[in-house]
Parts: sequence; structure tokens; C-alpha cells
Amino acid sequence: MFEFLNRAIDDLKEDPYSGIKIPKKLWSKDYVRKYKVDNLWKYDLPNAWRLIYTIKADKVTIIAVLLEWFDHKKYERKFKY
Repeated sequence: MFEFLNRAIDDLKEDPYSGIKIPKKLWSKDYVRKYKVDNLWKYDLPNAWRLIYTIKADKVTIIAVLLEWFDHKKYERKFKY
């Protein structure tokens, strides 16, 4: 998993928008309350794992903030699929 996360981090450094944007209606209230997100993205990892992140930006810098990663079953529960 460490290797896959490092690869994902490298990809997100190159292009923070390389993941898939999660529609707001699917967001867990935990993310909004805990992290104050106004956008939420997922990056698909091998073996059906998911990396959840948000993008923070100002006039000069764009940063992908990793929030959590979990297997597909936990992902489905979190996003009520």
C-alpha cells in the first residue's frame, strides 16, 4: 500500500485534478464538519482501495490535501453506494 500511496502522491503533485470529483450530494457530513471542505475528490488505488482528498488553492499555490484512504467496502459505506 505504501508504494501505491507514494505513486498517487506523485500523480497528485503533477496534477491535483487527476482524481475524480465526488458530487456534493454524496459527501459525508464528517468531511465538511471535520475538514471544512468545499470540494472532494477520489483517486482510485489498486485492489479497489480509494484515496480521498480535497484541493486547497490561493493565487500562487494549489495543494492536494489527503484526508483518508480505505478499501472499496468502507468507501461504499462512507458514500452510501
